[in-house]
Amino acid sequence: MKLYRLLTAVDDATFCHKVTAALNKGWDLHGSPTYAFNQETRTMMCGQAVVKDVEGKDYTPDTKLSEH
Repeated sequence: MKLYRLLTAVDDATFCHKVTAALNKGWDLHGSPTYAFNQETRTMMCGQAVVKDVEGKDYTPDTKLSEH
């Protein structure tokens, strides 16, 4: 199965650590990162899509993406 996640966080080291952790778990970057201003919290937010192929399993809506 192919899995997709969109990682998001405030524009600080938290975001970089979240993406780094995903890469070290076998996820691959998918597309370019995104950057946006959250007017409610008045902070800049980052986002990065990641994908991963998992052999021998079928996707269901109950699949816990963070466990892969």
